[in-house]
Amino acid sequence: MNDKTTGRDIEAILEDFISRDPANTLKNEVNEKAFDKPLVGFASGDDPIFEEYKDHVGPFYMTPWEIFALTYNDLEIKPDELTVISYILPQTTATKKDNRKENFYPSERWARARIFGEETNTALRRHIVESLKAKSIRAVAPALTPQFNVRISPEYGFSSTWSERHAAYAAGLGTFGLCDGLITPLGKAMRTGSVVAQMHIPATSRPYTDHRAYCLYFAEGTCKKCISRCPAGAISESGKNKQICKDHLFPVTSSYVKQNFGFDGYGCGLCQTGVPCESGIPPGKNGRSDS
Repeated sequence: MNDKTTGRDIEAILEDFISRDPANTLKNEVNEKAFDKPLVGFASGDDPIFEEYKDHVGPFYMTPWEIFALTYNDLEIKPDELTVISYILPQTTATKKDNRKENFYPSERWARARIFGEETNTALRRHIVESLKAKSIRAVAPALTPQFNVRISPEYGFSSTWSERHAAYAAGLGTFGLCDGLITPLGKAMRTGSVVAQMHIPATSRPYTDHRAYCLYFAEGTCKKCISRCPAGAISESGKNKQICKDHLFPVTSSYVKQNFGFDGYGCGLCQTGVPCESGIPPGKNGRSDS
């Protein structure tokens, strides 16, 4: 194993991919980039928070150790030998501007970012894994494993065996909002991904103790802009109704995207745009800023 690879080396791998790789594309006529410069964080594979996720979500939720051990058939690996690499891929200014104007259906750029942007994210996950393997570092992208699938959590309904947003929370990259989106220093209008690697990189500090610290509603009882932005009425002061949200995506937006934009896709993202947390952590009474 290459013990000389640093956090900055990982950041460089991601930044180079997003700035140079043709896979970062919306696949529109002018071939615009899907995402801007990423933000990267790290969590230790033995962080107790991953076991806490399993306790909260359900026994099907996988820890970094479980995913890595299954992938490499290596039950001798220790959790503290693993690092979770998490990253934020912010939507571009043009994509956010377009979607901000919408009030029911997604903009074309947003729908493209949901479909072709996730293809970018998948390519990036693979690129990180292969780049690390070239350095003799074993790695796996949880979302690309056979074990990754959707389950039903007794507490939370639709859930998955690994959550990219929760990995990002563990890596100090953001907290959750009223609509369940992750509010990060680059905002809530983003995609996120992660890789588990057999390497040691110091964990990024979590500058919060409350998993909803950056949401103005939970922190101060204000805002609630995402409620009015939701075209389906899926968001209330009680949170997000996942089924109502899903019913708006399919078949409402999927039919719209096919008929109006000419590709198979879907999307919404209205609760992520036109809100104070769109592009950063919203300023509040406690002195937070979006820097």
